[in-house]
Amino acid sequence: MPPIVELHAVHKEYPLGSQVVRALRGVDLTIQKGEFTTVAGPSGSGKTTLLNLVGCIDTATRGRVTVAGASTSELKDRQLTELRLKTLGFIFQSFNLIGVLNLFQNVEFPLLLQGGLTKGEREKRVRDIVAKVDLTDQMSQRPNELSGGQRQRVAIARALVTRPSIVLADEPTANLDSETGEAIIDLMKHLNASEQTTFIFSTHDPAVMAHAGRIVRLVDGHVVDDGQPAKVG
Repeated sequence: MPPIVELHAVHKEYPLGSQVVRALRGVDLTIQKGEFTTVAGPSGSGKTTLLNLVGCIDTATRGRVTVAGASTSELKDRQLTELRLKTLGFIFQSFNLIGVLNLFQNVEFPLLLQGGLTKGEREKRVRDIVAKVDLTDQMSQRPNELSGGQRQRVAIARALVTRPSIVLADEPTANLDSETGEAIIDLMKHLNASEQTTFIFSTHDPAVMAHAGRIVRLVDGHVVDDGQPAKVG
């Protein structure tokens, strides 16, 4: 089976005044369907840049990024939008929930963007995924009425409601206390196992890395280690 994500000799450079910031420097990475992978490293190591390239939010300066069999540099804007809507789910450390919408409406929103489902089908899909993150009783509440952990669970439900093949999570526990953060990672692992969704998430927290099935370590835009947690410490 071909990999669901593949980066080959990927470089990403940003102009900064008269300087050039080299965020990624020749990264090679292959991820198979159903993996639960952490991209680890200090601030500025290239973690977010890598996720943005896989998420079709940014494009590589050089090299090839392939997502679900498609070379992203060869896709037109409409095709990239389709890939983001139908193949990818995103979980952000700042939650990015819409304050004027209640929990149900926040989770339903990607389905409205995606189209193709009836109102009844959307409602069943939302209620099913909200039950999985144990927030059925909060369905009518708005984000400001929820705790940080609850808001992150809403963000996970929103990311998964479209049934994406790949979920990208950028520092998903950064704004949570350690106990809530561990609970969020456990929830992601459970959904990974039950749905066979591929999870790729960034972190610099050793406690979070301990839960990963695989750790890819970045330093200064280079992959310096890639393996199981027990092998890489």
